[in-house]
Amino acid sequence: MKRSELNEIIREGEKFIASFGFKMPEFANWTPEDWRRNKHRAREAIRARLGWDITDFGRGDFEDTGLLLFTIRNGSQENLRRGGGMVYAEKIMISRKNQITPMHTHGVKTEDIIVRGGAPLEVQLYNAKRGGGADQDRPVVVRMDGIEHEVKAGGIVQIQPGGSITLEPGHLHSFWGAGGDSLVGEVSVVNDDETDNYFLDMVSRFPDVEEDEPPYRLIVPDYAKL
Repeated sequence: MKRSELNEIIREGEKFIASFGFKMPEFANWTPEDWRRNKHRAREAIRARLGWDITDFGRGDFEDTGLLLFTIRNGSQENLRRGGGMVYAEKIMISRKNQITPMHTHGVKTEDIIVRGGAPLEVQLYNAKRGGGADQDRPVVVRMDGIEHEVKAGGIVQIQPGGSITLEPGHLHSFWGAGGDSLVGEVSVVNDDETDNYFLDMVSRFPDVEEDEPPYRLIVPDYAKL
């Protein structure tokens, strides 16, 4: 993805998030120079990979297959292993109209996907088969706002603003904004985008960036350059 494209996506995302009165943490507005100046003070944020995160999943077509995320807080795998301390994470995301996040599941992470505002979110569901692939026959049992639902394999549920769905390891899921852009929250156990994402088809989680202009905001992969 071109840096100019990433910059514009973030600018549009900032406006969309603000339009719902959702307040972002201070570091969401940091310039690249702010990050360089505060890199020692922000070392935990850098370790936890907090901040702006944009992906086209390696498809080269962000409008059709992509997602804008911002990780607000995230614990550590060490805490998760010992069962104490900060064992949770939170994100805010924008799933654009008919913009697909490809089918995937997680090995460890259980997550609540919450529609904070905008259009409803549509979620397609399968059970993951042992050894890989999607179970085309077995219904998926999920909780939406704490209420259990049984969804046929490949079925699509619609989450209205204010509603949520709980996705556990083994729940294959793909989602998109239904009829418009959707502001989506995620509350989960510790997030690990390096090793805990299992996509049904091969994708690239982080984009290769073509530097055609200076960055407006850093994205998570930029932290390695600090």
